[in-house]
Amino acid sequence: MKWSWETAFEVLPQLAEGLLVTIQATIVASLLAYVLGLAIAILKMSKRKLTRVCLYWITEFIRRTPILVQLYVVFYVLPDFGIFLEAFTCGVIVLGIHFSTYTSEVFRAGIDNVPKGQWEAAKSLNYNPFQTWKNIILPQAIPPMIPPLANYLITMFKETPLLAAITVVELFRAADQYSNSHYTYLEPMTLVGLFFLIVSIPSAMLAMKLEKKFKQIKTA
Repeated sequence: MKWSWETAFEVLPQLAEGLLVTIQATIVASLLAYVLGLAIAILKMSKRKLTRVCLYWITEFIRRTPILVQLYVVFYVLPDFGIFLEAFTCGVIVLGIHFSTYTSEVFRAGIDNVPKGQWEAAKSLNYNPFQTWKNIILPQAIPPMIPPLANYLITMFKETPLLAAITVVELFRAADQYSNSHYTYLEPMTLVGLFFLIVSIPSAMLAMKLEKKFKQIKTA
């Protein structure tokens, strides 16, 4: 089988559209993962044991089951109970919830690294819980979390081909559709891998630079 530049240029527009969907899904899912992850981390610090235990087992269940199974359950099983979601919406929700169980641990570690004296300072200033989190804890906790959160963003980007299983026409499915209709796989699949590398490698390098930067700040 020989490489065909004609086929490569012909499939490029479809792949470009698929890449756009992939990036959109990654951004929306990551925002959901960050917001839910922070909420889970805060709730896990609750004084109520029942809340902590329930969250622990829920997050463990989500983390220990495959994303593909979760996608199938939400997209194909929930309609039997009258719950219907569009493929893209279903995909970003499942990705966001799944990765929120990982980002919550990042947030928890960052919050734990804030010196206890900062909590006491907030109390001495008569800050309510919202003011304490907003003005004192999170501004100190979030910067060191940026590198690991960026790494999870890259991981989510690489997991988006799983959305093809629920008919989302992202980068991989766009290539797959073209390949199945034209009976050629070399060019589409090679370009898919190339697109993932083009996005992932610079993102990984940026994450590494951020990690080095925050390590320097910490040791300064």
